[in-house]
Amino acid sequence: MKLSARTSIAVPVTALASLLGVLACSTSTPPTTAPVSSEGAPSSSEGQPSPAAPTPTAAPSTLENAGARCAPPALPPIAQLQPIPTLPDPFLGDNGQRIGARSQWECRRAEIGAQVQEYEFGPKPPKPRIVTGALDGNQLRITAGEPGRTVNFAVDIARPPSAPAGSNVPALIVIGRSALGPVFADRGVAVITFDNNAMGAQGNKREGDTYTNTRGQGLFYDLYGKDHPASSMMAWAWGVSRVIDAIGSTPEAGIDVAHIAVSGCSRNGKGALVVGAFDERIALTVPQESGAGGTASWRISQAQMDEYRATVNPNPSGGQGVQTLAHATGEQPWFRASFADFGKTSADVNRLPFDHHMLLGMVAPRALFVLDNTDMMWLGADSSFTDAVAAAEIWTALGVQGAMGASQVGGHPHCTELPQAQIEELGAFIDKFLLEKKSANTSVLRSDRTTPDRAKWIGWNTPVLQ
Repeated sequence: MKLSARTSIAVPVTALASLLGVLACSTSTPPTTAPVSSEGAPSSSEGQPSPAAPTPTAAPSTLENAGARCAPPALPPIAQLQPIPTLPDPFLGDNGQRIGARSQWECRRAEIGAQVQEYEFGPKPPKPRIVTGALDGNQLRITAGEPGRTVNFAVDIARPPSAPAGSNVPALIVIGRSALGPVFADRGVAVITFDNNAMGAQGNKREGDTYTNTRGQGLFYDLYGKDHPASSMMAWAWGVSRVIDAIGSTPEAGIDVAHIAVSGCSRNGKGALVVGAFDERIALTVPQESGAGGTASWRISQAQMDEYRATVNPNPSGGQGVQTLAHATGEQPWFRASFADFGKTSADVNRLPFDHHMLLGMVAPRALFVLDNTDMMWLGADSSFTDAVAAAEIWTALGVQGAMGASQVGGHPHCTELPQAQIEELGAFIDKFLLEKKSANTSVLRSDRTTPDRAKWIGWNTPVLQ
């Protein structure tokens, strides 16, 4: 497969802070939210010597949500949110203070997650009391729920032919469908197929740009009720977490639960990012060509669409442009219903207290590799790459720069194949974070078209977190 003849714009991850024109903060600040002790009161280390900072690592957690021990922030109603015209500072806590230590990221991440759930995707319920798995040939049959009310579903597991019988192998969980499965399988990784539409339904297109309304439909809503505020993508995230639970309790499935990846493309790529952001057991997250609601920034996409209407095509029903929040919320129940309030006017998107560079950052310090196609205007390649550049600063601050990468290349079909260069880049991430080949080179942050407008969108400094 050939790459298109374009100029590649590469941003070395290790030098990203200087390229963004940011300076390390010279003073440390208190934590944004104190970790909560087992008794429920904030823990305190006042008067105690500070322990040495642990070595930075991109290893996944053994917990689905380690930040559950952090005190939740008090979140204002939408009407009280103040506009932020640039990408919000991911290091600025709910208490108005910036974090200054790696140990504070866990609770800052939990704050971001609380905002994302409250305003965009809806709440993700915790693990229910019942989650069981039973292997039936190449299917893992899963039961999840509470006493007297459970749902049943299954995932297909394709073990790589090269895997020895009885061995535990890393696995890729595919949201819906993806062309990336062979890249993982060729490296000895199992491929698990998750039916996201059965968990949280998506509508079919009727006439023009109108879709059937499927909000509240699917197995998740059979369990939690059709009026549950979680969006379909959060329902998918809940379902994948139950798959991981079942894998962990079904050793005969032969899956290495410490080395699990998740991926999907287009709408399923949006879902893959949400899944990876909200389950800390996932070692590698690979959203592909995900656009609005995925790796693109709501603010930047809106600005791009405003410019497109002003300079290219003023007809709201003509031309393609870039998908905005207002359009995406009307397409599918990917977001909670109230999220549409942020798209009533072009300026309303600025009231979001976060943007998707922070959703990307929720994966940190675990591994994230963003794949994009610059031929797809609708997906907002400029928006996605600028978002990725901003998000990479979180990994830089945490000292795990090589765990996050982004690659944008055009000249290939949407979601059906990758250029050889991206196959090799993805292979390096698989090697390092699923196969523990630490020498693999994962320093990639490049686009064949986009140069981020750093002065316009990134107005904060990146701290050096110790």
